[in-house]
Parts: sequence; C-alpha cells; structure tokens
Amino acid sequence: MALGLLALLASPLAVRAAVVYKWTDADGVIHFSDQPVPGAERIVTTSGAGSSSHGGAVQSSSSGAPPAKPKSAEAALEFNQFAIASPTNEETITGSGSVAVRLDLDPGLKPMQAITWYLNGSPLANQASDATQFTLDDLPRGTYTLGATVLDQASGETKSAEAVTFYVVRPSVLSPQHK
Repeated sequence: MALGLLALLASPLAVRAAVVYKWTDADGVIHFSDQPVPGAERIVTTSGAGSSSHGGAVQSSSSGAPPAKPKSAEAALEFNQFAIASPTNEETITGSGSVAVRLDLDPGLKPMQAITWYLNGSPLANQASDATQFTLDDLPRGTYTLGATVLDQASGETKSAEAVTFYVVRPSVLSPQHK
C-alpha cells in the first residue's frame, strides 16, 4: 500500500516521452507525425520535472548517426528530358505499317523505376517496364492517345509525360490506293 501511494505521488514528477517524426516535403513544407515516414528525422520529446521551463525537452534522433535527409520524390523523378518523341502530337500515320513509339528520357531510368505505357487510358501489358521504344503493330484506323508514366517504386511517386494524340489512317479494301 505504501508503495502504491509512493507511485501515485511520484507520477506528476515522472518523465513522459513521445516519439515524433519530422520531414520536409518537395515543396519545402515541414510535416510532423507519430508514424515513421521514410527519410524522416526521429525526435524524442519529454515532459516532467527537470525538463526545460516550458515543460518539455526535445531530443533529436537517439541513434549516434545523423538523421537521414528526407528524399525528395521530385528529385527521384527529376528528368532533364521526359517526353514522348514518337509519334508526335497530332501526327497522322498512313499506310499499313507499324507505329514507332519512343520516349526521350534523360537521365535514363534508375534502379527501382519502371515505365507504364497507356494507349487510350489502358495500360499496355505487353511492354517491358524499362521499354523506352517499341512498335505498335496492326492498329486499326482511328484516333489514339498515348501516355507514359514513370513510377519510383522506392518512394511510390509517379511522373507522367504529356500524352500525345495521333491518328491512324489505313487503306480501305473498298477504295484501294492507286499507284
């Protein structure tokens, strides 16, 4: 009983600690969370007797290593050049050949980055995740929109190239081309 009373009396003097994670996003906004975030600085806050005059003390990352710099999602997906070069926007493709597709990407893909190609809003499943050029075969006549998105699998961030619209005109069986 005396021990319980002693614990009750000492509780206002007990030191309470909380762990907070702090990081800065790509726009320079500082965030705080009680959940760990990749690249966030771990901060331990304490309150109670013996703390600073405002009732709390802050201790940065308890490990001996310096806190990790937050990785900017934009830095991971920063490209000097990132555009669909072929087909060009509003290009009309005639004849019965293939459509050459090419993505200008500088610098190239880094490890843990993948490209997803979209034709009329649907992913092209038969393209390798690192394919920057390929051909589209046997497209029927019509209007098409082609897009490409790079995913950084480490951060989960994505960046999309500006989509291009192109037109395919095929010779008609009913009205063949005259030579």
